[in-house]
Amino acid sequence: MPRVRKGAARRKAHNRVLKAARGFYGSRSRRYRLAKETLWHSGVYATRDRKLRKRDFRSLWITRISAACEQRGILYSRFMYALTESGVTLNRKMLSEIAVADPAAFDAIVETVKDKLGK
Repeated sequence: MPRVRKGAARRKAHNRVLKAARGFYGSRSRRYRLAKETLWHSGVYATRDRKLRKRDFRSLWITRISAACEQRGILYSRFMYALTESGVTLNRKMLSEIAVADPAAFDAIVETVKDKLGK
């Protein structure tokens, strides 16, 4: 039997990698070996950063709520404690949206919480 070489299949595989690497910086988009390694790392970063995105957004929400609480003269930690004690089931994402988009509603929530803290 004749020896079979992978000419066409290898070229197709290389082209697939190079097409996926379009837009990469410098020779990372033109040389197969560098493109393959960069694509592999990009997959690793994407997996890691899907987890980090959740952490970053939670941090953003807490910062927004904390700033809104500070404007109204209450600490973030006391505000969150009083929310749970008073049975308000708004999560941090919704609280930050209310604080940014509807300050009057956030004022009402803070007043409810202050009543709970006062008692």
